[in-house]
Amino acid sequence: MELEETLLPGVGVRYQMTTRSGEVLGVVVQREGGAEFAVYDRRDPDRARGVFRLSAEEADALAEVLGAPRLTQRFADLSREVPGLESARFTVPPGSPFAGRTLGDTKARTLTGCSVVAIVRGDDVIPSPTPDDELRAGDVLVAIGSAAGLEQLDRRLAGRDQDG
Repeated sequence: MELEETLLPGVGVRYQMTTRSGEVLGVVVQREGGAEFAVYDRRDPDRARGVFRLSAEEADALAEVLGAPRLTQRFADLSREVPGLESARFTVPPGSPFAGRTLGDTKARTLTGCSVVAIVRGDDVIPSPTPDDELRAGDVLVAIGSAAGLEQLDRRLAGRDQDG
């Protein structure tokens, strides 16, 4: 599948793709956060059969529905394909020694062998977080690793690990 991206100066970015069934779908993600969706006529690609608009809040809600669960599902699928690899979600609890500190401060990869592949913060998803990303109480970390490493990461985030 090919996703065509076009910068619309002063407006946002337009994405267009042809679905497996042959429908041409266009999405304009506006600078202000809203979005417009259009399904184009197969015979006349300049004519939209239907257009609907989402407010910034509605676009964020849709991105959450399509983003975080899909990301988690992809890692769950990966863990089924690779023996010994699992995925899990951990909430940074209030009072965690790492709330207000960076992801790198957890030493998750070094001490547990786990990789934090996303941070879910409310309606926002930070994919592929860097060691400099700050953690907050209530953040949900999506991690992959061994079962033992994931258990150790959970203890560490809660402050129940002597190396914390």
